[in-house]
Amino acid sequence: MSPTSAHDSAERGRQVRMAARAGTLSSHTAGVAPGNLQGNLVVLPNAYADDFAAYCARNPAPCPVIGRTRPGDPGLPALGRDIDIRCDLPAYRVWRDGDLVAEPHDVLDLWRADSVGFVIGCSFSFEAALLDAGIPLRHIEQGVNVAMYVTDIETAPMGPFGGGMVVSMRPIRQRDLARVEEITARAAQAHGAPVHWGDPAAIGIKDIASPDFGDAVHITAEEVPVFWACGVTPQVALRQARIPLAITHKPGSMLVTDLPLDHVARAA
Repeated sequence: MSPTSAHDSAERGRQVRMAARAGTLSSHTAGVAPGNLQGNLVVLPNAYADDFAAYCARNPAPCPVIGRTRPGDPGLPALGRDIDIRCDLPAYRVWRDGDLVAEPHDVLDLWRADSVGFVIGCSFSFEAALLDAGIPLRHIEQGVNVAMYVTDIETAPMGPFGGGMVVSMRPIRQRDLARVEEITARAAQAHGAPVHWGDPAAIGIKDIASPDFGDAVHITAEEVPVFWACGVTPQVALRQARIPLAITHKPGSMLVTDLPLDHVARAA
């Protein structure tokens, strides 16, 4: 990657984070900063951090960790200049004893000396590569969030963490399935290849028109619903773990890093 391209990627990432920090960006980040690596967020007390890291290592498809903070330090310089994970995402969720209690704009007042943040890669990161390959994405066309569903695919438990995998869904034309699998398989930092396509009921989804998170989109007769492991999975695990305090991103509202997902094949 050229220095100019790297600079452009870094500038895109910083502009998005500054907009989130200022409160001028408060919605989802689908289609924002195309080509930049985006990440889901989990913040928990240091006492639970090693178990959570091990949970992620056992479940690399839904939980590919791309960054971990030191206790009490909200910065992640390896992911971007001046990142502050307490205020650089458009929207957050606060969990107490496994219950969702708030969705604030920032979590500055909740950050503690023992807080540890994990950033987990997001499938929004590979969408630019799909678009470059001529593969349309309905939620991008409509300007809405991607559809996400809780499945009956069980994750490998570790300590207090476990539960069903969450998946994101994109309608894909039948003729594009092989190409989509090829492109996304190269993006392990962003969940990699699909975990399923076709019948939603086969993975425990009862109503494709009613996602658990995000927005429903229409699926045409020539399209197949394609499902990727999703970084909202830890939010299901947090409900089960019922730890005293945890912070996550609001589904779809990601940390946009300075880094390009440069190992994803671009269309010629």
